[in-house]
Amino acid sequence: MSHLGVIARGIRTPIIRKGDDLSTIVVDSLLKAQKDENFIFEDKDIVAVTEAVVGISQGNYATLDQIAEDIKLKFKSEHIGLVFPILSRNRFENILRAISRGTSKVTILLSFPKDEVGNSIMYETDLERLNINLYSDIIKEDLYNKEFSNFTHPFTKINMVEYYRKVVLSEKKEVEFVFSNNPCDILKYTKDILVCDIHTRKETKEKISKHSYHTLLTLSDILTSPVMNSGFNREYGLYGSNAAGKEVVKLFPHHNDPIVYNIQNKLKEITGKTLEVMIYGDGAFKDPVGQIWELADPVVSPSYTKGLEGTPNEIKLKYMSDDKYKHLSGKALEKAIHDEISKKSNNPTDDSKLGTTPRRYVDLIGSLCDLMSGSGDKGTPVIYIKNYFKNITD
Repeated sequence: MSHLGVIARGIRTPIIRKGDDLSTIVVDSLLKAQKDENFIFEDKDIVAVTEAVVGISQGNYATLDQIAEDIKLKFKSEHIGLVFPILSRNRFENILRAISRGTSKVTILLSFPKDEVGNSIMYETDLERLNINLYSDIIKEDLYNKEFSNFTHPFTKINMVEYYRKVVLSEKKEVEFVFSNNPCDILKYTKDILVCDIHTRKETKEKISKHSYHTLLTLSDILTSPVMNSGFNREYGLYGSNAAGKEVVKLFPHHNDPIVYNIQNKLKEITGKTLEVMIYGDGAFKDPVGQIWELADPVVSPSYTKGLEGTPNEIKLKYMSDDKYKHLSGKALEKAIHDEISKKSNNPTDDSKLGTTPRRYVDLIGSLCDLMSGSGDKGTPVIYIKNYFKNITD
């Protein structure tokens, strides 16, 4: 038995720019790291590349004026209602600025007490004090200003309602806020709706669609094709975009099977091994202090090779040693557990699998990669993982 399990390495690359041959850069960087660290490539090793450098190399950018132009094309009204945007300077400030630039008035319907990814917007003790019902009550702007506007984010110390207000006003447009967990309440203010939540966007749109409206779109409908020579994303539109400057956003990369297979094929040619390759964005983990989900991208992995499909089939070692084979120890226990692993079924309800959550490989691996690379200055947009598909019998 090897004494090493899963190994993940951050791989440094040159600074990647628009038009770079990303697959060649990834492969060359891996080969240099191999020379430095003297590791051996094996079948089923994993190479993961952050979506940020994929979007950069594709040149998949849009200016705020280009986004505003698409808003004007798709909304003939001068009053747009935004439903459930997340509270993020990086993710939504530039989008909000562009939307404001494309209309005359914005009504922003915010969920409370948190947005979709867990950013708080008010103190829950104030909700309890005022006996406000999360499921039926509407908090209008005058009540918010009187009772809740003292809230600031626990990390940034910013009041995001006031921050977003200033964003719209800086475009010299009118803005109002409404707080409700019923998306249909936006129809009391305008019939032209842009749904902005990420993972529940289809359900939100479906609820609103049962009522009378003029225009009903989601952020996935904006910049699905080039506007004034902009970048675009046919599947996700503005979802997954990030600020790339005060007047520019970088869009989520196109669904790009060719790049993962290019990397896989180049590595196969050089090493003789078949490695699996994926593009990853946000992981899927929750900050225990701020209670914020790190999942503002529409998916964890927009593209991956076929060998990464599926979910793990594992047994719970703790259950085996603490319960089923608690009477054994030493070599006898080791043999019994190895035998269990060799004959394990694909039935997820087996007692031996209790506690092994059946998440997809790409979501699990993407979370590992996101934690490894971070979003700052580590300079490791490529993660190389060994032994992920091995267990203690290998």
